[in-house]
Formats: sequence, C-alpha cells, structure tokens
Amino acid sequence: MADQSVVQLRQKIAQAREVIAHLMDKAAFNGAEAHRALDYFGGDAFERNFLPWPRQGDEGLRPEELNAANDD
Repeated sequence: MADQSVVQLRQKIAQAREVIAHLMDKAAFNGAEAHRALDYFGGDAFERNFLPWPRQGDEGLRPEELNAANDD
C-alpha cells in the first residue's frame, strides 16, 4: 500500500507541475521564480526552505510589475 501512495503522490506532483505551467502561460508570467517552481516540482528533491514563494528579493521587480504611471 505504501508503494501505491508514493506512486500517487508522484503523479499528483506531476499534475501540479502541469497546472503551474498552464497558469504561467495564461498569465504571461515567465520569471525566474516561476521556473524555480517548475524545476522544484519536476524534480525528486525536497527543499525545506522552498517557501516563501515567490522570493521577490532574489530577482527584483519584473517588467510587468513596473508601472510607468507611478513614475514622478
């Protein structure tokens, strides 16, 4: 039974990765943090410090986050 649970969890993670990829595509969100999530969920390693996500400080503002209307 434990082996079946592991198989199902791996399948669920694969499904989660596909959902994330689809949402990235629909939102036109293609930053480094999105790719970090895809890489993480596509691999076998567990990263205890994966969260918080996204890590804004690691990559700075994305072009879509910049708002010219706020410029002085």
